[in-house]
Amino acid sequence: MSDWKPVTSRNTADVGAVWYSPSQGLYKRTGGPEVETEGHHQRLLADLGFPVPRPDEVGFAEEEHYFTEPEVGARSLHELAVEQAAKGDGRVQDTLIDTAVRISSTLLRAQAAHPFENTKAGTREWLWRAGFVDEVFSQNPDLDTEEVRGLLDSAVERLHRLPLCHGHLDYGLPNAFPDSVIDWQHHALAPLGSDVCAMLDIAAFKGGKMGYAFTPEQRSHYLKAMDEVAQECVGMDLSPYQGDFLLAKCFFFLSRTRPESGSGPAQHRKWRYRRTLFELAIGQYAATREIDTAVFPSLAEFDRSSKEGTSERPGE
Repeated sequence: MSDWKPVTSRNTADVGAVWYSPSQGLYKRTGGPEVETEGHHQRLLADLGFPVPRPDEVGFAEEEHYFTEPEVGARSLHELAVEQAAKGDGRVQDTLIDTAVRISSTLLRAQAAHPFENTKAGTREWLWRAGFVDEVFSQNPDLDTEEVRGLLDSAVERLHRLPLCHGHLDYGLPNAFPDSVIDWQHHALAPLGSDVCAMLDIAAFKGGKMGYAFTPEQRSHYLKAMDEVAQECVGMDLSPYQGDFLLAKCFFFLSRTRPESGSGPAQHRKWRYRRTLFELAIGQYAATREIDTAVFPSLAEFDRSSKEGTSERPGE
C-alpha cells in the first residue's frame, strides 16, 4: 500500500509537489515534463561522481511526470543552522561551517572534473537565467539603465575566463546535506564557483528571517577553503569573482517580488527591502567589483529606518 505523504509544493513551478514514503525511505518529485528532465540529469550527475542521490525511477504515470530518489539525511544544513541559532542567540557553530566546506568541496571537485568550454555567450546565458534578469527589468523598469547593463557586461567579461560546469543555480544550505546535494530543478551550465562561493552570503538577502547569520570570520574561512579546492583542481582562486557571483544573486532575490494589484503590506515591504539591498550592492559593485553582504541592513533595521523617514519607497 502506498504511504506517500505530501511534503511541499515545488518552488517556482506551476504544478507538482514533493512527497515522502517513510516505509521506502524515498522522496518523489512530481510535475511537468521538466521533472523528468531533472531526474535524468540527476542520474547523469550521480554517474559522474557528483554528491547527489541517484533517482530510482524516472517516468510518467497517472498524468504526471515524476522521479523518486533515496532519502539522504534527516536534516539539511539549513535546518541544522536554524536549530543551532535558536539555542545560541542567532549564532551558527563553526562545526556547521566545516560541514558546509566539506559538501561544497565535494561538489566543486566534481564540477571541476567535468568542465565545459566557456564563452561570453555562455556566461551571459547563465547570468540572465540565474538572475532572472529580464524579469527583474520588466518588473523594475527604472533599473534597466545603461549603467546597470554595463555592470552586467563587466561581470560577463570577467566570468567568461572561468570554465563552465554542471551548475545547480539554487545551491544553499536548504539544498545541502552533510553528504549530498538535492533539488537540481534549475540546473544549467554555470561558471565554476558560482554555486559554492555564494553559499553563506545568500543568507544576508533574507534579512534575518532565516533565524541565523554568519560572522565575517566564518564567511572568510569558508571562501578560503573554496579557493584551496579551486587551486587544487584548476590552479586558480575563485574569491576574486565573488562580487560577480553575488551580482547574479542580487537580481535573483529581487525577481518575483514586485507587488501585484491587491498585494498586502508584507509583499510591498519585501519588495522595498530587496530593492534597497539591490541598490546598495550595485553601488558597491560599480565602485570595486565586490559586494560585501556584511553591510546589508537586516529587515528589522530597514523597518526602523523606514519608520524614521530615512528610506524612501524605491521606484517612486
